[in-house]
Amino acid sequence: MKNKAKSAGAVLAGLITIGALAFEANSQSEVKKFVTQDEQKSQTKDLVVTRNFDAPVAEVWKYWAESEYVKKWWSPTGFTTPLARMDFREGGTSLVCMRSPDGKDIYSIWTYRKIAPLELIEFIHNLADKDGNKADPIKVGLPPDFPPDIRNVIAFKAVGDNKTEMTVTEYGYTSDQWYNLSKTGLEQCLDKMAAALGGKHERKEDRQK
Repeated sequence: MKNKAKSAGAVLAGLITIGALAFEANSQSEVKKFVTQDEQKSQTKDLVVTRNFDAPVAEVWKYWAESEYVKKWWSPTGFTTPLARMDFREGGTSLVCMRSPDGKDIYSIWTYRKIAPLELIEFIHNLADKDGNKADPIKVGLPPDFPPDIRNVIAFKAVGDNKTEMTVTEYGYTSDQWYNLSKTGLEQCLDKMAAALGGKHERKEDRQK
């Protein structure tokens, strides 16, 4: 069961961003200590992954915005994406589904905060049921520390002749385990995106904020 939960976590954490968590007051020896914003920031880290694609921004953009393109990459190695019901607009919510090799479907919703055409996409990720209702991570087999309301920011920049630099930032990791699982899954997804774009891409060193 432990390995199964870890595998599921690697799948989901690879695509999504853990949003800034509100740390509650904790007590030690019956003395409460409230976490300030500066302390909160020091206890979290953000994953930043940049790829250069040999394709124009308008083409790379489609892989986040249009159903037929999202289906080509949004899942780690060995998984497929049978559903991408896109409502790609600020305030809209897209429903996407990844299918495991043993046929298990895992649904997620992306709720868009900001879309600057051909420049930036920001959305909040949550697990969901097949109808697009927000789901409890524990009920789908993830550990209790897996947080909801996970934030993604994707930035696009034209570089050179018809080339694109794309940076995905996942915010607010509170443990090395989730950070490393997310990094592995995200890299696999972006490898699939690169293959769908014709395989011409350059990995830039992943970095931590």
